[in-house]
Amino acid sequence: MESAYVIVGASLAGAKAAETLREEGFEGPVVLIGDEQERPYERPPLSKGYLMGKTAREKIYAHSAEWYQEHSIDLRLGTTVTAIDPAAHRVTLADGSSVGFSRLLLTTGASPRRLAVPGADRANVFYLRRVEDSDRIAAVLRPGARIAVVGAGWIGMETASAAREAGCEVTVLQSSELPLLRVLGREAARVFAELHRDHGVDLRFGVRVTGITERGVLLADGTVIEADAVIVGIGVVPNAQLAAAAGLATDDGVLTDQHLQSSHPDVFAAGDVVNAFHPLYNRPIRVEHWANALHQPRTAARSMLGEEAVHDRVPYFFTDQYELGMEYTGYVGPDGYDRVVFRGDVPGREFIAFWLSGNRVLAGMNVNIWDLTDPIRELVRSGRPVDPDALADRDTPLDRVGGPRRG
Repeated sequence: MESAYVIVGASLAGAKAAETLREEGFEGPVVLIGDEQERPYERPPLSKGYLMGKTAREKIYAHSAEWYQEHSIDLRLGTTVTAIDPAAHRVTLADGSSVGFSRLLLTTGASPRRLAVPGADRANVFYLRRVEDSDRIAAVLRPGARIAVVGAGWIGMETASAAREAGCEVTVLQSSELPLLRVLGREAARVFAELHRDHGVDLRFGVRVTGITERGVLLADGTVIEADAVIVGIGVVPNAQLAAAAGLATDDGVLTDQHLQSSHPDVFAAGDVVNAFHPLYNRPIRVEHWANALHQPRTAARSMLGEEAVHDRVPYFFTDQYELGMEYTGYVGPDGYDRVVFRGDVPGREFIAFWLSGNRVLAGMNVNIWDLTDPIRELVRSGRPVDPDALADRDTPLDRVGGPRRG
């Protein structure tokens, strides 16, 4: 085989990169390598519709099984890459063989952060990342089952929602004072705390897990939260080990420029593993969400082909919990904003929240109100000052909130 375009990571990002290479007219060999036995699939349903039995398994896949053959994609499943040699332009596989590449794309994703306490390896402790994880968790979500969720991030809160809708008794354990605090800040995080309380979830904040026992979860104060199963969602770690061992620049993921090109000119990265320079924020950011896995590979594939492609999309993610549907557009750190402005009915959970710094919108979250992603994205991208009073007024169109009012 002539030197190929090799993609390491048969994920949604990997599949979309392969798709883009063909759409852009690349006719050379494309090798897509993944260590899972499943062909590339989307991960959001694993904690939402698929976990709850509402989404059929076939619906989660990026492409049909036939698509890869039809587009001459050499899909190698159940195959682990053990080393990358950028200088020799080769990747080594677990069986000792190797594959040459002219260009390489890393879409290796991330892995769940493990709970480091005694008993964390018990059979009833679950993490959610792969489709088999979702299958195993779904099997224990039965009416009356006692489920302890360690971690109140998106995975924790979405699995708590699924467990309650399955009729389980659910306790969420979190070291901070509110769920989703680092992502949303105190003002908006309260909405999700109240949502879960209203649905009967026992929220335990400010607690520290010290062990998993036969009875359940042991806390630092000696309390035992009785549980038949424990779901752990305490964040993820980017799978950048191969890149680091190969001498590529890494820092909380594979460091790339705005073209998603790494420190080696023939190696690129996309998806959860990449910490990419973003022109809008003038610094590298790593976003662990579906939209990045969907869109970044298009930029990476075009860059691999020598096109002038830039990834500058405003970050986006969504969640579905009980009757609440939410879309979030933008990017803001936990201490990166001055205030949050709400528009609409917050107690009724039908509103928009805007994160502001210096009267500029950094991010917006629409809750149970739809078709607002584009105007929110435009507010974020424009960087123009807004009038907070107009922003809060539901009768003022979002394209008319610019400029502070004068006395």
